[in-house]
Amino acid sequence: MRETAYAKINLALHVRTRREDGYHELETLFAFVEAGDILTARPAGRDEIAVVGEFANGLDNPFENLVAKALSVLPRSEGLAMTLEKNLPVAAGLGGGSADAGAVFRIVRDRHGLPDDWSARAAKLGADVPACVESRTCIGRGTGTELEPLDDTSLEGLYCLLVNPRVPLSTGPVFRAWGGEDRGPLPSGTARDIALAGRNDLQAPAISLCPAIAGVCTALDETNPLLQRMSGSGATCFALYESAQACEEAAAQIAEAHPGWWRMQGALRW
Repeated sequence: MRETAYAKINLALHVRTRREDGYHELETLFAFVEAGDILTARPAGRDEIAVVGEFANGLDNPFENLVAKALSVLPRSEGLAMTLEKNLPVAAGLGGGSADAGAVFRIVRDRHGLPDDWSARAAKLGADVPACVESRTCIGRGTGTELEPLDDTSLEGLYCLLVNPRVPLSTGPVFRAWGGEDRGPLPSGTARDIALAGRNDLQAPAISLCPAIAGVCTALDETNPLLQRMSGSGATCFALYESAQACEEAAAQIAEAHPGWWRMQGALRW
């Protein structure tokens, strides 16, 4: 059994207000890239987890990561021995752990089925996890767990380049640095319309904590994308292109100018 934990990006992320429970009321447009971490699994007498890959060292205790936690909330008649190939940087605004958990849900669904309350179980693991289970373009509201599918094809044929300056940036400090101004809801229209007219309200506070993000955005802007923006709470930024060739050329341009930065590219799922 093999699943890709598709990289999550926020094509738009509007922060509306701070809630009394400490969370924030959000409106976001989730999208997913045809690339990410890789999970492989085989039946076993008990659950086992191994972590390999470039960013394996970012997970100090594999049994505290979201793969283990996802396995713990899904009833099954057998254990699963899983290997997580960690290709996505940690604390990078790509929902890496949530994407890993979503892939676990899909593996269990295909082999055993999911309980009727799977969405609630996923939400308890993290606000992005329910969206990552399906890994399809959708709008998230509330803390991001109230999902509204978008059944349009306006993102079809777009390619995404992800770039990270190799600086981890935790979500909590970025939200705390948000100024508290409600700048309005997501725009209406197709997913493409929303992405182009939307914004990321966490980009400015993230740059205040990690100035390297501004340099990534500038470098991506110089590749003439359809859109460039920071994803989630950073520090990863993305750029969208109309063709695979344009995306390849942009990736080569970034690699030549900034060889130390992390990069990943792939088609947008829709």
